[in-house]
Amino acid sequence: MKLEGNTPLTFDLFGNEPLQSQAAVEQIGPCSWVLRGFALPWVQPMLPAVQAVLAQAPFRHMVTPGGFTMSAALSSCGSVGWTTDRHGYRYSAVDPQTGQPWPAMPQVLMELACAAASETGFPDFIPDACLINRYLPGAKMSLHQDKDEQDLQWPVVSVSLGISAVFLFGGLERKDKARRVALQHGDIVVWGGVDRLRYHGILPIKPAEHPLLGEQRINLTFRKAM
Repeated sequence: MKLEGNTPLTFDLFGNEPLQSQAAVEQIGPCSWVLRGFALPWVQPMLPAVQAVLAQAPFRHMVTPGGFTMSAALSSCGSVGWTTDRHGYRYSAVDPQTGQPWPAMPQVLMELACAAASETGFPDFIPDACLINRYLPGAKMSLHQDKDEQDLQWPVVSVSLGISAVFLFGGLERKDKARRVALQHGDIVVWGGVDRLRYHGILPIKPAEHPLLGEQRINLTFRKAM
């Protein structure tokens, strides 16, 4: 099953009743946690909501200021979306590909992000941006900091869907050794506080097939940007 900008999405997962979250919590830093399987109860209503976003703002491969094309495809929803080009990294209220405002953030995505943040000690987190990345086998994300947001007191909430990935979680300097954290479908990573500017990334995705999403990983990253 493919999650793409112009492809209808149908699925049948977990039956009619949502699962009750019994996520295992793994701390990976002073203010950083992995919530294992936390997103699973939201998957059934979440996927068509993401598909609706992609119908309005399809995936695209953006170009960095250095002229490199990102291997992960990107879209966004919320009051603002993240974008990059030869002029730099920034948030914008308008999708540069369509000239239209980014799609509104679906309520189910907002609820999931707020629940995960509250679970890890950030009860007042209300995101205004959700970045949606698609990783096909071989795609990766180099070590970087999320620092384009205006107020860094708020955490980053990152949801993994589809095939597995290895998350790199480093220190406050690029040269610091990065911890490798295996992420599976439904896992959520939350980091903030003293960890907010830690370098992080994704190793190249290995070929695999997820029974629901096929040969891809979808990552939803929630932030308070403005």
